[in-house]
Amino acid sequence: MLKATLRSFLAHKGRLALSALAVVLSVAFVSGSLIFSDTVTRTFDRLFASTAADVTVGPKQDLRSPVPGGAVQTVPADLTDRVAKVPGVASAHADVSVQNITVIDSRNKSVGPTTGAPTIATSWYMTDRSPVELTSGHAPRGAGEALLDADTASKKHVRVGDALTVQAQPGTFRVRVVGIATFRTTNPGAALVFLDGATAGRQLLGSANRATAISVDAAPGVTDPDLKSRVGAAIGGGYELKTAAEQAKSAAANLGGFLDVIKYVMLGFAGIAVLVGIFLIVNTFSMLIAQRTRELGLLRALGADRRQVRRSVLLEALLLGVVGSTLGLAAGIGLAYGLIRLMSLFGMNLKAAEMVIGWSTPVAAYVVGVGVTFVAAYLPARRAATVSPMAALSDAEIAGVDKPLTGRAVAGAVIGVAGAAALAGCVASTKTAPAASLLALGVILTLIAVVIAGPLLVRPVIRVLGGAFPALFGSVGRMSQRNALRNPRRTGATAAALMVGLALVGGMSVASASMSASFDRQIDRTLGADFIVQSTNFTPFSDEVRRTVLGTEGVGLVVPQRITPLAVRMPDGRRVQTAAAAYGPRLDDVVHLTYARGGTGSALADGRLAMDAGFARDHGARVGSVLPVEFPGGRVARLTVGALTNLESPEGFGTQGGIFLGLGTVDEYVPGGQDSVLYVNAAPGTDAAALRSSLESDLKSYPQLQVRDQADYKKLVHDQISVLLFLVYALLGLAIVIAVLGVVNTLALSVVERTREIGLLRAIGLSRRQLRRMIRLESVVIAVFGAVLGLALGLVWGVCGQQVLALRGLKELQVPWGTIVAVVIGSAVVGVVAALLPALRASRMNVLAAIAHE
Repeated sequence: MLKATLRSFLAHKGRLALSALAVVLSVAFVSGSLIFSDTVTRTFDRLFASTAADVTVGPKQDLRSPVPGGAVQTVPADLTDRVAKVPGVASAHADVSVQNITVIDSRNKSVGPTTGAPTIATSWYMTDRSPVELTSGHAPRGAGEALLDADTASKKHVRVGDALTVQAQPGTFRVRVVGIATFRTTNPGAALVFLDGATAGRQLLGSANRATAISVDAAPGVTDPDLKSRVGAAIGGGYELKTAAEQAKSAAANLGGFLDVIKYVMLGFAGIAVLVGIFLIVNTFSMLIAQRTRELGLLRALGADRRQVRRSVLLEALLLGVVGSTLGLAAGIGLAYGLIRLMSLFGMNLKAAEMVIGWSTPVAAYVVGVGVTFVAAYLPARRAATVSPMAALSDAEIAGVDKPLTGRAVAGAVIGVAGAAALAGCVASTKTAPAASLLALGVILTLIAVVIAGPLLVRPVIRVLGGAFPALFGSVGRMSQRNALRNPRRTGATAAALMVGLALVGGMSVASASMSASFDRQIDRTLGADFIVQSTNFTPFSDEVRRTVLGTEGVGLVVPQRITPLAVRMPDGRRVQTAAAAYGPRLDDVVHLTYARGGTGSALADGRLAMDAGFARDHGARVGSVLPVEFPGGRVARLTVGALTNLESPEGFGTQGGIFLGLGTVDEYVPGGQDSVLYVNAAPGTDAAALRSSLESDLKSYPQLQVRDQADYKKLVHDQISVLLFLVYALLGLAIVIAVLGVVNTLALSVVERTREIGLLRAIGLSRRQLRRMIRLESVVIAVFGAVLGLALGLVWGVCGQQVLALRGLKELQVPWGTIVAVVIGSAVVGVVAALLPALRASRMNVLAAIAHE
């Protein structure tokens, strides 16, 4: 049996190649994501471990801001002297490092990264742990001098002697590049500007007696935990102390968010490849078993029992999985190498020679590859084992052409009803979390139900989709339709591969279109400002910008917005940590909010705050409630609820509870903050177009800022939503590639299966051209059938998903019919493309050899 299995596998290797490709793709994405994330993690672990001080003293970070804020938390720089006197301290240095800056060259272009990585200004001093070394020029010696990292200097064409403008929170200042510093370790992609210590404190923090941290090196024989305890005892509470290991762990955790995005995106691709590949493999093995009916029957007649036949088929699947996993692992290494090179284009200089392939990567690769093929081949293997020797020798096709579908009907109906009930519960739910959970359950159950019951839908749906074929294409069209109807199981499994991808894109298209329409409606309803001034990467900017805008001719009103992290202790005892927006006076002139209780005056008054009415109701708050509020730096205030809004969050700013307050309150508890948005109205009689031109002219020295009107703001929101949609389209593209492989495989095996039939058709007068057309039409109707099922399912998912979004205030439902129609047309094109090779092969058959085929 082993010899027979190996010979059978080698004899059908061509037919298994496309199934192996599905395994290769899924394994490649899994192994590639693991190798890339392990490489980045190992590289940055070494970076953090080699550059972190033995102990770092910093301000307490009780609140982590989910959005960019302007205030920088600091410690007194003279604390360095106290730390240096602690027994066991070899040296202590005051560090200044900020990211709330913009650096501009002499051409008025930002020298910062365009990839989202930060621009960091920091104080310069050299130690053994410094990540950079001076390779050109000299160190900064006072105000007006700076170093620039070599990677940024090369990309932005900055040389020693060039002038740079630095826009910082205390104000704008100019420096001359006096040297270039080169990374001794991995460049994380940031742009680094170095100033001397006293200048950094004064010009970046507003005082030479302020620092962002103090780096402490231990004397020989003193451990980091011991040093941390000594320093903590000497300086008292109010500071956050971390050892080198803790600092590295914290930095790695911050990096982990970035890595998780890449990992989960790639694992999403792998999941789609696995899911769609299962249909392909099931179909391939089912057809191969059907074509080997006589061979399997002969093995049974010669004494092979059912268990041996089942093991034989599963062994072939195992071999397919091993081959596919091995090739997929190699492809994954190539994919990881490509990602590493891609990161270099974005400024993160990883070394491909240091690629990390841990033991878990090949294990995961073979578990995925072998597991997928084994599971997919199990049902065909059981079906093969149930064939009796006499039935097999009668040349009966065992793929189930005439077998009843009663079991599928019952199972599909039961699971479908459960899925429909879950989706109905999602629509009826009034809470976001339960609604989202029911939506996920409903999506899974309805997908399984449609996959199971798909063959039951083949005959009624394809009769409709191919109903015009006889009239348009005559007998060829009639035969193509009947070929698709011949084996509902096979047609359903082939179409299911395409259905999965199209269901996903259909649902996400409805959700994204509804989100865009809802944001448009919300912007139309709430945004009353003529223009919005905001940075391209949503970072805050200095007060100089507000003064510049106020001085622009034609400006009638400027309302600043500032973002700050805070934590509110609600009456029900829950501590809610979020980010709040703070606004200047006359907010009603630029933003139109609907209040359930109170108004803008009471919301923005000193010592007051406002929140969403539903959020307040859920946590027992009402107008007049006094709530403890924690601000950055450990400052605590007791603020009174002054108003309740009917919006989850003003201006669509997605923060929990929609909390906002007055700028005066935030300035009192978080001094030194920076504006994130300026709402600008034109003065009476000023033309809007003329004002926009004046604003853009006056803000030329701030290239990071953009002046947007309402249409621009809508486009910004649409572009952000499109990022998610493009990812879905990429997943769809992968699903289509594998689905095309499935259709090609099915048609190719079907051509082999119908060799004698094709020969007879050719013998009685069917031309090569008519034969190719028949196979193409069969492929088209199968592809469109999959598209119709997928889009119908996706539309249901999308509508239910929109109901979840409605609970968050996004209440507009919009179906992108243009996208739906385009997908249906595209599926027909996919069918034509998938049929090209099988149709060509069928048309080239020798007629007499085909008739004699057994």
